[in-house]
Amino acid sequence: MAEKEVILTPEGLAKLEEELEHLKSVKRKEVAERIKAAISYGDISENSEYDDAKNEQAFIEGRVITLEKMLRNARIIQDEEVDTDVVSIGSTVILKDLEFNDEVKYTIVGSAESNPTENRISNESPVGQALLGKSKGAIVDVNVPAGVIQYEILDIGK
Repeated sequence: MAEKEVILTPEGLAKLEEELEHLKSVKRKEVAERIKAAISYGDISENSEYDDAKNEQAFIEGRVITLEKMLRNARIIQDEEVDTDVVSIGSTVILKDLEFNDEVKYTIVGSAESNPTENRISNESPVGQALLGKSKGAIVDVNVPAGVIQYEILDIGK
């Protein structure tokens, strides 16, 4: 079975590489020290410090595997690939909510680097899917649990 391609911006790639390096060089050592200290307390059969450290170690190793897989399957979207005529991954889009007359600015990114609190939305999200391939001036209907939101695309940039 083919592994899923992970679409990243150069910034997203850098963040994932930084997190992986931190896990491997810092967190692994910290957890190993915690395990070593917990073992020194004696009987590990009822040692909550040991259990917590082993659980954290398992989480870290799982995350390392996930990050390595993501980086192995990464496709980097370069600035020159981003078309400003239509919305694509890597586009920064200014939208107008037609119901409330609010403006919002989103950057469309791959799901691996989406962060709604930073207005970085996934191409797989309802808003991201609705915007992809649309051009400036288009009215877009986005199906959300509360109903349908209409946006007008005011601008598309990089």
